[in-house]
Amino acid sequence: MTKNEVFEAITQNPVFYIATVEDDQPRVRAMFLYRADEEGIIFHTATAKDVYKQICKNNKAELCFSCNGTQIRISGELELIDDNNFKDEIVEHPSRAFLKAWKEKGAFKNFYEAIAVFRLKNGTACPWTMDKNFAPKEKVQL
Repeated sequence: MTKNEVFEAITQNPVFYIATVEDDQPRVRAMFLYRADEEGIIFHTATAKDVYKQICKNNKAELCFSCNGTQIRISGELELIDDNNFKDEIVEHPSRAFLKAWKEKGAFKNFYEAIAVFRLKNGTACPWTMDKNFAPKEKVQL
């Protein structure tokens, strides 16, 4: 699998699970991809959520996508993108109508402070399928 095939597969299957750590306890939850390309794997969350606090304390994470029979795990370090123009771009995307409604209705005291955007760049993807269950792991540098 090439880097571009990874980006294409996860873009077509945007729901993923993220594993973080809180103290010595792993935490996993579902998230929703915003974009995946040469700029990185980008998603957002609310700053009030535990996942935000966990990432800020330890920015190493693993993302797991299920892509039509292929599991793609992506490991790396997350960086915070603190750019209000980029947050506005995300809000205007058709898949983020819920964010637009929250922003317009004033669901947060300060929308820009309430939303955190993260990017995983230069991570390592590890595709897996049942037919290659015991084969050596394939690693794709992103």
